[in-house]
Amino acid sequence: MYVSSRIRESELVVLPSVRGVFTWLDPEAHERAMTETERFMSRVRGASPPERVLATVLFTDIVGSTDCASKLGDRGWRELLERHHAIVRRRLAEFRGDELDTAGDGFLAAFDGPGRAIECVLAIMREIPELGLKIRAGVHTGECERLDGKLAGIAVAVGARIAASARPGEVLVSGTVQDLVAGSRLSFEDRGLHELKGVPGMWRLAAVVASR
Repeated sequence: MYVSSRIRESELVVLPSVRGVFTWLDPEAHERAMTETERFMSRVRGASPPERVLATVLFTDIVGSTDCASKLGDRGWRELLERHHAIVRRRLAEFRGDELDTAGDGFLAAFDGPGRAIECVLAIMREIPELGLKIRAGVHTGECERLDGKLAGIAVAVGARIAASARPGEVLVSGTVQDLVAGSRLSFEDRGLHELKGVPGMWRLAAVVASR
């Protein structure tokens, strides 16, 4: 049990034993061992690799959440968060975004296109000030791994870093997103090249100015 607990994808099977006889010399025990080995190898070989999909990821984060929580207290902050979450989820449903994760006061959502993701977060930002809050957001489009309904991979990491680089009340997008929505009613202001922590290379970023 100790060994099997430390081997990924392992499975412990207790086989019948015959006193004084090696398992492979006992026909019944040998047959059971071969059957279990074949079943295990078929399961391992049949494991599907993560599905790779092209997706637009949106990260949002409440600015100054720690200070706000300290001022409001646990109950007041929880109630404010519930109102914030309700706004975000309503807009995600409106713009066909999939909520993938929420960590405290931030959201990770996926969209089938960058334009819809930007319009969604702009709609959120028009409502959030009513709560006395500001958020920052980041949007990126890239190939992700989908496993058990979750997205992972470098594209998700890039989206998170872009959001962390945004100013209060700002939506930052990658150059990839800006190129993909060229010709739309969205306008951008160039933010130059940036290093994103933990992500190789330099990344061109732009801030969403308005939708015409």
